Amino acid sequence: MIKLKQAVIVEGRYDKIKLSNLLDALILTTDGFGIFKDKEKQTFLRRLAREQGLIILTDSDSAGFLIRNFLQSALPPEQITHVYIPDLFGKEKRKRAPGKEGKLGVEGVSEQVLLEAFARAGVTADRSDAAPAQRLTTADLFALGLSGKPDSAAKRRALLQKLALPERLSASALLRVLNGYVTKEQFETALKEIGL
Repeated sequence: MIKLKQAVIVEGRYDKIKLSNLLDALILTTDGFGIFKDKEKQTFLRRLAREQGLIILTDSDSAGFLIRNFLQSALPPEQITHVYIPDLFGKEKRKRAPGKEGKLGVEGVSEQVLLEAFARAGVTADRSDAAPAQRLTTADLFALGLSGKPDSAAKRRALLQKLALPERLSASALLRVLNGYVTKEQFETALKEIGL
Protein backbone atom coordinates (compact mmCIF):
# COMPACT_ATOMS: atom_id res chain seq x y z
CA MET A 1 0.00 0.00 0.00
CA ILE A 2 1.07 3.56 -0.68
CA LYS A 3 0.25 5.90 2.18
CA LEU A 4 -0.73 9.40 1.06
CA LYS A 5 -1.26 12.51 3.11
CA GLN A 6 -3.42 14.03 0.39
CA ALA A 7 -7.00 13.02 -0.27
CA VAL A 8 -7.75 11.65 -3.75
CA ILE A 9 -10.84 12.44 -5.82
CA VAL A 10 -11.97 10.16 -8.65
CA GLU A 11 -15.10 10.03 -10.78
CA GLY A 12 -16.95 6.95 -9.58
CA ARG A 13 -17.13 4.06 -7.17
CA TYR A 14 -15.35 1.57 -9.44
CA ASP A 15 -12.40 3.96 -9.69
CA LYS A 16 -12.43 4.24 -5.91
CA ILE A 17 -12.47 0.45 -5.50
CA LYS A 18 -9.51 0.13 -7.86
CA LEU A 19 -7.46 2.72 -5.96
CA SER A 20 -8.34 1.34 -2.54
CA ASN A 21 -6.21 -1.70 -3.42
CA LEU A 22 -3.19 0.57 -3.97
CA LEU A 23 -3.56 3.53 -1.65
CA ASP A 24 -3.91 4.11 2.06
CA ALA A 25 -5.65 7.46 1.66
CA LEU A 26 -9.02 9.13 1.81
CA ILE A 27 -10.57 8.47 -1.61
CA LEU A 28 -13.71 10.38 -2.60
CA THR A 29 -15.86 10.36 -5.72
CA THR A 30 -17.37 13.17 -7.77
CA ASP A 31 -20.32 10.90 -8.62
CA GLY A 32 -19.68 11.80 -12.23
CA PHE A 33 -21.21 15.14 -13.13
CA GLY A 34 -23.01 15.19 -9.78
CA ILE A 35 -20.18 17.34 -8.40
CA PHE A 36 -21.35 20.27 -10.56
CA LYS A 37 -24.47 20.78 -8.42
CA ASP A 38 -23.32 19.42 -5.06
CA LYS A 39 -22.33 22.62 -3.22
CA GLU A 40 -21.82 20.76 0.05
CA LYS A 41 -19.29 18.38 -1.49
CA GLN A 42 -17.56 21.29 -3.22
CA THR A 43 -17.15 23.03 0.15
CA PHE A 44 -15.81 19.83 1.68
CA LEU A 45 -13.29 19.42 -1.16
CA ARG A 46 -12.09 23.00 -0.68
CA ARG A 47 -11.52 22.26 3.00
CA LEU A 48 -9.66 19.03 2.24
CA ALA A 49 -7.52 20.79 -0.36
CA ARG A 50 -6.65 23.55 2.11
CA GLU A 51 -5.89 21.25 5.04
CA GLN A 52 -4.11 18.31 3.43
CA GLY A 53 -4.01 18.75 -0.33
CA LEU A 54 -6.12 17.07 -2.98
CA ILE A 55 -5.11 14.79 -5.83
CA ILE A 56 -7.39 14.84 -8.86
CA LEU A 57 -7.45 11.63 -10.89
CA THR A 58 -10.09 11.41 -13.61
CA ASP A 59 -10.45 9.36 -16.77
CA SER A 60 -8.60 10.63 -19.83
CA ASP A 61 -11.77 11.05 -21.89
CA SER A 62 -13.64 14.31 -22.49
CA ALA A 63 -16.01 13.73 -19.55
CA GLY A 64 -13.04 13.19 -17.25
CA PHE A 65 -11.43 16.40 -18.39
CA LEU A 66 -14.68 18.31 -17.99
CA ILE A 67 -14.86 17.17 -14.35
CA ARG A 68 -11.14 17.86 -13.83
CA ASN A 69 -11.44 21.37 -15.26
CA PHE A 70 -14.44 22.10 -13.06
CA LEU A 71 -12.54 21.01 -9.94
CA GLN A 72 -9.46 22.92 -11.05
CA SER A 73 -11.49 26.12 -11.39
CA ALA A 74 -13.05 25.62 -7.94
CA LEU A 75 -9.81 24.96 -6.02
CA PRO A 76 -6.59 26.95 -5.55
CA PRO A 77 -3.94 25.50 -7.89
CA GLU A 78 -1.30 25.28 -5.16
CA GLN A 79 -3.54 22.93 -3.16
CA ILE A 80 -4.14 20.37 -5.89
CA THR A 81 -2.03 17.82 -7.71
CA HIS A 82 -3.10 16.42 -11.06
CA VAL A 83 -2.48 12.76 -11.82
CA TYR A 84 -3.17 11.76 -15.41
CA ILE A 85 -3.59 8.28 -16.81
CA PRO A 86 -2.48 7.76 -20.42
CA ASP A 87 -4.91 7.25 -23.28
CA LEU A 88 -5.23 3.49 -23.43
CA PHE A 89 -7.92 1.97 -25.58
CA GLY A 90 -10.11 -0.95 -24.63
CA LYS A 91 -13.07 -1.69 -22.40
CA GLU A 92 -13.47 -2.30 -18.69
CA LYS A 93 -14.26 -5.89 -17.72
CA ARG A 94 -17.64 -5.02 -16.21
CA LYS A 95 -18.85 -3.25 -19.37
CA ARG A 96 -20.31 -4.83 -22.50
CA ALA A 97 -18.79 -2.28 -24.84
CA PRO A 98 -16.05 0.35 -24.71
CA GLY A 99 -16.92 3.90 -23.67
CA LYS A 100 -17.88 6.54 -26.22
CA GLU A 101 -14.24 7.42 -26.94
CA GLY A 102 -12.97 3.86 -26.53
CA LYS A 103 -10.53 4.80 -23.75
CA LEU A 104 -9.96 2.90 -20.55
CA GLY A 105 -10.84 4.79 -17.40
CA VAL A 106 -9.13 4.66 -14.03
CA GLU A 107 -10.90 1.41 -13.18
CA GLY A 108 -9.69 -0.25 -16.39
CA VAL A 109 -5.98 0.52 -16.36
CA SER A 110 -3.48 -1.72 -14.62
CA GLU A 111 -2.14 -1.04 -11.15
CA GLN A 112 1.30 -0.54 -12.68
CA VAL A 113 -0.03 2.21 -14.97
CA LEU A 114 -1.63 3.91 -11.97
CA LEU A 115 1.56 3.71 -9.92
CA GLU A 116 3.53 5.20 -12.81
CA ALA A 117 0.96 8.01 -13.18
CA PHE A 118 1.34 8.92 -9.49
CA ALA A 119 5.13 8.81 -9.81
CA ARG A 120 5.06 11.09 -12.90
CA ALA A 121 2.98 13.59 -10.95
CA GLY A 122 5.60 13.64 -8.19
CA VAL A 123 3.09 12.59 -5.55
CA THR A 124 4.81 12.19 -2.22
CA ALA A 125 4.17 8.68 -1.03
CA ASP A 126 5.56 6.41 1.61
CA ARG A 127 5.67 2.81 0.46
CA SER A 128 4.48 0.73 3.37
CA ASP A 129 3.77 -2.94 3.66
CA ALA A 130 2.88 -2.53 7.31
CA ALA A 131 -0.68 -3.03 8.40
CA PRO A 132 -2.68 0.19 8.53
CA ALA A 133 -3.34 1.80 11.90
CA GLN A 134 -6.31 0.50 13.86
CA ARG A 135 -9.49 1.78 12.30
CA LEU A 136 -13.09 2.23 13.33
CA THR A 137 -15.48 -0.43 12.09
CA THR A 138 -19.21 -0.59 11.44
CA ALA A 139 -19.49 -2.37 14.81
CA ASP A 140 -17.91 0.69 16.48
CA LEU A 141 -20.48 2.99 14.85
CA PHE A 142 -23.27 0.67 15.98
CA ALA A 143 -21.92 0.56 19.54
CA LEU A 144 -21.85 4.36 19.62
CA GLY A 145 -25.43 4.52 18.33
CA LEU A 146 -24.37 6.13 15.04
CA SER A 147 -25.87 3.35 12.93
CA GLY A 148 -28.55 0.69 13.17
CA LYS A 149 -30.72 2.35 15.79
CA PRO A 150 -33.87 4.51 15.54
CA ASP A 151 -32.07 7.75 16.46
CA SER A 152 -28.81 6.98 14.60
CA ALA A 153 -29.47 9.38 11.72
CA ALA A 154 -29.98 12.30 14.13
CA LYS A 155 -26.80 11.40 16.04
CA ARG A 156 -24.83 11.15 12.79
CA ARG A 157 -26.13 14.55 11.67
CA ALA A 158 -25.06 16.08 14.99
CA LEU A 159 -21.61 14.50 14.70
CA LEU A 160 -21.25 15.59 11.07
CA GLN A 161 -22.18 19.13 12.04
CA LYS A 162 -19.58 19.17 14.85
CA LEU A 163 -16.92 17.90 12.44
CA ALA A 164 -18.02 20.36 9.70
CA LEU A 165 -18.69 17.50 7.27
CA PRO A 166 -21.43 17.23 4.62
CA GLU A 167 -24.73 16.20 6.20
CA ARG A 168 -25.53 13.68 3.46
CA LEU A 169 -22.77 11.28 4.40
CA SER A 170 -24.16 7.80 4.97
CA ALA A 171 -22.89 5.67 7.85
CA SER A 172 -20.46 3.88 5.51
CA ALA A 173 -19.19 7.16 4.03
CA LEU A 174 -18.83 8.58 7.54
CA LEU A 175 -16.73 5.56 8.46
CA ARG A 176 -14.40 6.18 5.50
CA VAL A 177 -14.00 9.84 6.41
CA LEU A 178 -13.40 9.08 10.08
CA ASN A 179 -10.72 6.56 9.17
CA GLY A 180 -9.00 8.71 6.56
CA TYR A 181 -9.45 12.31 7.60
CA VAL A 182 -10.54 12.91 11.19
CA THR A 183 -8.01 12.41 13.97
CA LYS A 184 -8.85 10.28 16.99
CA GLU A 185 -8.76 13.39 19.18
CA GLN A 186 -11.15 15.32 16.91
CA PHE A 187 -13.53 12.36 16.87
CA GLU A 188 -13.48 11.89 20.63
CA THR A 189 -13.98 15.63 21.24
CA ALA A 190 -16.93 15.75 18.84
CA LEU A 191 -18.50 12.70 20.51
CA LYS A 192 -18.24 14.39 23.93
CA GLU A 193 -19.75 17.59 22.57
CA ILE A 194 -22.84 15.76 21.27
CA GLY A 195 -23.18 13.73 24.46
CA LEU A 196 -21.95 10.31 23.29
